[in-house]
Amino acid sequence: MAIATVQAAAGRSRPSAPSDDKRWRQVDVRMRRLGYRPDGLIEALHTAQEAFGYLDDEALTYVGESMGVAPSKAYGVATFYSHFMLKPQGEHTCVVCAGTACYINGAAGLLGAIEGKLGVEPGETTPDNKISVLKARCFGCCSMAPVVMVDGEVHGTITPPELVTLLEDL
Repeated sequence: MAIATVQAAAGRSRPSAPSDDKRWRQVDVRMRRLGYRPDGLIEALHTAQEAFGYLDDEALTYVGESMGVAPSKAYGVATFYSHFMLKPQGEHTCVVCAGTACYINGAAGLLGAIEGKLGVEPGETTPDNKISVLKARCFGCCSMAPVVMVDGEVHGTITPPELVTLLEDL
């Protein structure tokens, strides 16, 4: 149900949903519960990402303007926090820890093996949309360094050949 403009409680008008997609209703409900206040931006962005799988420019602009913040601020928040995705993700996710312990113990070799075998760098998805590769600061598993997380499962003290085999078997 797209309405041209709705008057928000704070007296400002807010934009209508970008499309008639029913998932926008979930986002609208969350923003309404948050009172369309700027301090609810992160939670509203989480809701939009849960609904659509990622945050595109349209979502960032709509949520930002609805919550009373500039689209540039919404984009800044989305790019600051590594949880937010700005592109569609693959069927599987491989996150390589790049914290100090993992870096010293071979995280760069893991990333190199992924790039060599799959042809993608952190932040990219394979052309067949099968695997998305990400890099994180620290998983808190330093005693098991280097560490990767594949589809939510942690794999520690993993070698580049073991990682390549694990990803090939997905």
